[in-house]
Amino acid sequence: MRSDLVKKGIKAAPARALMYGMGYTKEEIEKPLIGIVNSQNEIVAGHMHLDEIAKAVKLGVAMSGGTPIEFPAIAVCDGIAMGHVGMKYSLASRELIADSIEAMAMAHGFDGLVLIPNCDKIVPGMLMAAARLNIPAVVVSGGPMRAGKLNDKTLDFSTCIEKVGACNGGNVTEEELEEEAKRSCPGCGSCSGLFTANSMNCLTEVLGMGLPLNGSALAQTGERKQIAKYAGMAVMECIKKNICPRDILTLDAFKNAITVDMAMAGSTNTVLHLPAIAHEAGIELNLELFHEISKKTPCLIKLSPSGKHHMEDLHLAGGIPALMNELSKKGLINEKQLTVTGRTVGENIREYDVLDYDVIRSVEKPYSNEGGIAILRGNLAVDGAVVKESAVAPEMMTHEGPARVYDSEEDAVEAIFSNQINKGDVIVIRYEGPKGGPGMREMLSPTSAIAGIGLDKDVALITDGRFSGATRGASIGHVSPEAMEGGLIGLVQEGDKILVDIKNKKLELLVDKHELEKRKKSYLKPELKIKTGYLSRYAKLVTSANTGAVLK
Repeated sequence: MRSDLVKKGIKAAPARALMYGMGYTKEEIEKPLIGIVNSQNEIVAGHMHLDEIAKAVKLGVAMSGGTPIEFPAIAVCDGIAMGHVGMKYSLASRELIADSIEAMAMAHGFDGLVLIPNCDKIVPGMLMAAARLNIPAVVVSGGPMRAGKLNDKTLDFSTCIEKVGACNGGNVTEEELEEEAKRSCPGCGSCSGLFTANSMNCLTEVLGMGLPLNGSALAQTGERKQIAKYAGMAVMECIKKNICPRDILTLDAFKNAITVDMAMAGSTNTVLHLPAIAHEAGIELNLELFHEISKKTPCLIKLSPSGKHHMEDLHLAGGIPALMNELSKKGLINEKQLTVTGRTVGENIREYDVLDYDVIRSVEKPYSNEGGIAILRGNLAVDGAVVKESAVAPEMMTHEGPARVYDSEEDAVEAIFSNQINKGDVIVIRYEGPKGGPGMREMLSPTSAIAGIGLDKDVALITDGRFSGATRGASIGHVSPEAMEGGLIGLVQEGDKILVDIKNKKLELLVDKHELEKRKKSYLKPELKIKTGYLSRYAKLVTSANTGAVLK
């Protein structure tokens, strides 16, 4: 066992002394030591209840002959960090999470890990750590919250934030907004639509690093606690069989994840996180692979914000295993992939059928014949840009309009709320990329403001930053190279014509080449916005979005 280096023999007596001092028995010390990585805290709705999950996991580990030892990981709530400097830390925290887990696991010689995340950057951060460490590991999430209800209307976090735009536009009173805020998030769990957190929890299951139904079983239910206990038991089986993350996280596993991502129209942030996880496993995922898989994958699901359903509906319809089973009917899933259950993907999904074809469509009657996420290219995004195609109104699939240029999210939001945006405009928000932000802020505020004032079918938004999984409309993010890395988005001027052609996967700045050459000669790259602390170091090391914004 790896932990023998820490606890066995004469030299390890001082380490054993410390463990005895904490109350561990000789029998507990001699068993496999399993790190329980708990990101519970009291500021994130998806993480408030994770102490319950950790208790269940520890029971599972102990029942199977291991010694569970809990330690913490940080977690940022994107919803609370949204719209101010705090959001600069969200994506950057992914690397801190991975690094801190590496430090704890290596320093204490754990034999295996059970990783307990639930929200946006915590899930990929923990998966990155698992791939990097390559010791037996299982991920079990805290589960999604239920959707809210108000006057027979279904609510969630995205409907609440869109009401902010409606309130600013005078269409909703402050009292009505506050009542919706009270009802939108009825309890603990990851927000109830297919936003980034739930997208990544579902893809954890697809990758084989989580148990079946990890992505959809609701928070604070008996079923969720059962999955947690089984996760504790599963890590012990992985130790016995020497199943490690890189045995599971193969290129074919990532292809399965991209396929399901396209079929369920997940958050565009998955296009950041999957390459970053793959990078830790020694695999390169480029945007072209996403494009190729999208072309042959039918879109079978439209959860909020793309559609009317929520995670609880997906779960009752059979969850991700049922979706994968449906996709396998067209040979789109590699069923031979190994999972943390010790069984293959095919063995795991075989018993799950679609129980509600209104929620999960059949492969014969998809929403569209291509995936819900599209990769756009053109002179404005030589290395690619990303849009949630399934959430774009048909009339905005092709759009040409004048650029309205802003060098920060705050400036754009101020312009939207002060009615400076007109129908047909193309809002450009730059210097919000991984390096320029720094931290590539998630910009739900401007997209929701546009939707809230009723312009989501008339205005496109382009940025080298990124969007929340709760975003809808012609919102194109991850423009690479970003402005701070010399991307053409830094040369766009007010009034320039921009072509957004989602149908043909194009993003073009319609400006003469000679004019662009003149602009390049006079261009002055701005200084980094933050010059001290963690974000300053992050900005110097981070790469553009097309690489997954990994540090190099």
